[in-house]
Amino acid sequence: MAAVPFMQLDRNEEGTSVQRRKTILLIDDVALFRDLGALFLARTARVVTARNAEEGLELARRDRPDIVVVDLLMPDLDGEQFCLLAKADPQLVDIPVIVLAGSDDPEDRGRAIRAGAEEVLPKPIARVTLVQAVNRVMRVPGFRGLPRITVEAPIEFAFDDQHDNGMVRNLSRGGLFLETAREIPTDKELQLRFELPDNQRTFEPTAKVVWRQVEASRNVRSGVGMRFVAFEGGAIRNLEDYVTERLPEPMSPRLGGL
Repeated sequence: MAAVPFMQLDRNEEGTSVQRRKTILLIDDVALFRDLGALFLARTARVVTARNAEEGLELARRDRPDIVVVDLLMPDLDGEQFCLLAKADPQLVDIPVIVLAGSDDPEDRGRAIRAGAEEVLPKPIARVTLVQAVNRVMRVPGFRGLPRITVEAPIEFAFDDQHDNGMVRNLSRGGLFLETAREIPTDKELQLRFELPDNQRTFEPTAKVVWRQVEASRNVRSGVGMRFVAFEGGAIRNLEDYVTERLPEPMSPRLGGL
């Protein structure tokens, strides 16, 4: 049977496969943003909405959505707390979460990433940007699903008062692969400093180790996969443009706004 975008095969009582449209849970305390977000995502999947994080948690446990899009800045329980509670709940831990931050503040991004968000998008959100992020995260949750390019750039890194150097070998807007022989524990946060070829900017993000690789051959280098945690807004936009310009196929232009 040909694959149907964002349809999941279930079985009915007779054991016959049936197609179930995937579900997006959208949580925002502002009715206008809920309505616009639901309109933007209506062709992607079934959309259910919640007015606050408490209602969102109830709906998530009831409907088991395939992905959650939640506003960071809400009264009472905010998007960060929703993530923390969802990722601590055995029923919800595997559901990916996209957080909509109210600004490019690196602290807002850091709060969301540390709480367990798979993706953070600053407002105002363009329709195409939101749809692309939801589609991508539903297919491949986490920063490793982001489009990436091969690069070769020296990098300085520091943690626990230790300083060292390595090489950036590939890069996305969400993270990079750091080639290094140093053993760095998973979940360790590092301060990075690097420049990219044909780019005048110096990047100094905080990033977290999410996976490690041990050298197995000349083509498999020792190093760590890192996810950006805190990243100044203007710098991450510069990085996104740098990656996008070097992808094999251009990404769609931004249209509309939320």
